[in-house]
Amino acid sequence: MKKQVSALFLALCLLLAIPVYAVSDSTDNFVRQQTYTGQFSDLSAESVFYDNVAALYEYGLSNGKPDGTYGLNDSMTVGQIVIFAARIRSLYRTGDAESGPRAFEGQSLAEPYLRYLQAEGVLGTELDGQLLQTATRAQVAHVLAAALPETALPAVHDSLVTQAYASRRFISDVDDYTPYYQDILALYRKGISTGTNASGAFLPNDPVTRGAAAAMLTRMVDPSLRVTPDWDLSNLYSAEGVSLSDLVKPGTYIASPSTRAEMDESIRYMLANNRSQLDLQYSGVAMNEARKLMEETLEVIKVYCEQSYNTVTCSYTPSGSVTLNFSAAGAGNRLEAYREATMNAAIAVHDAMWETGLITAASTEMEKAKVYYQWICDNCVYDFRAGDDSISHIPYNLFENGIAVCDGYTGAYNLLLKLEGISCKALANDTHIWTVATLDGTEYHIDTTWGDTGSVISYDYFAMTEEQSRSHHDW
Repeated sequence: MKKQVSALFLALCLLLAIPVYAVSDSTDNFVRQQTYTGQFSDLSAESVFYDNVAALYEYGLSNGKPDGTYGLNDSMTVGQIVIFAARIRSLYRTGDAESGPRAFEGQSLAEPYLRYLQAEGVLGTELDGQLLQTATRAQVAHVLAAALPETALPAVHDSLVTQAYASRRFISDVDDYTPYYQDILALYRKGISTGTNASGAFLPNDPVTRGAAAAMLTRMVDPSLRVTPDWDLSNLYSAEGVSLSDLVKPGTYIASPSTRAEMDESIRYMLANNRSQLDLQYSGVAMNEARKLMEETLEVIKVYCEQSYNTVTCSYTPSGSVTLNFSAAGAGNRLEAYREATMNAAIAVHDAMWETGLITAASTEMEKAKVYYQWICDNCVYDFRAGDDSISHIPYNLFENGIAVCDGYTGAYNLLLKLEGISCKALANDTHIWTVATLDGTEYHIDTTWGDTGSVISYDYFAMTEEQSRSHHDW
């Protein structure tokens, strides 16, 4: 007798009206059939779920409990959620909430609805034997996520949710090990849920209440009830506060570097400490050794052309102390101001790419690199009049005036890549310089200068293999 009463109660609670005019596979089948006028004695206008529960009644999705209440805080079983989802899908597919499940049999009231969802490919066998259990919020997400196709329930907040989830500042109680985490995220993406608090916590293991279920169910059938997360992600993508020195992998100071690798260590030590002077120690330094040392350090400093250093002066003493001072041709005493302006401009470009959605947390490194490649080519022209002392050799002129030569192009591009955490360096021969970047684990050559030589952007010089690059460059 108890099972019969429960089945009757469930049938009353889930009574669904049928539209007068039905269309196959259409949201037009979701029609409010009646008007809510206070039928549920426990539902006040101040309830956070008032609009949803009222809509649930008006759409014919629930007539409440026999005692005239709705039961906002009561829990629901897996079977009850399955029945709701199956009826919504059947109503969408056929215009009749029962025609789909009616073709199936089962030993319990909910089982034909489960079999229908399984036949439709919405669910597998994972919920078999669990229909009488109290449903967790994660299970609800699993049942609802695919109940309607993408055309009927689009992922309108895809980029926002992807970035928020990736940041771990939002939806932080869900991770890749949470049962049905993809389905949970789908509810956020589709406007079915924004979570339970300001940070979007979903509480996946908690039992679902009838009030929360009403909210999710009615948002599936009524676009006007769908929700948008009120999350400020600006501080997640902004590069504000990053300095040029932050973009250098710290090196170890070596007083007397004897190899290219050791010289690279010492120069990175200088750059990471935001210095432009390097003090070294060599015994018996003469003019020819000093000139050779200057040439070696310039070769190394070119690797970090985003730092804007392209000239060096050298002084030395009989005791062997050598002082190298780095600057930029044509910049004079304005170099530090140029470097600061360059960094600020690069940060502004970086932040704009994220703010406009051209780059998201879901973007691959290859995709990010291509966005910046296009930006560089769109926002710069080659300076054919540049002499050796022109500031077109540093990225400042590209950001400030939209004009540069190859080392300005490459320096600006590498700076933008490094703001994304992409490992890159500059590679030079006697007449040209370009980028070598590791994108998604693979090394590629990228030449923004040559990509910008025609009337339209050429992507022939983007993401070249070494073999392809050697067909254009000698080194």
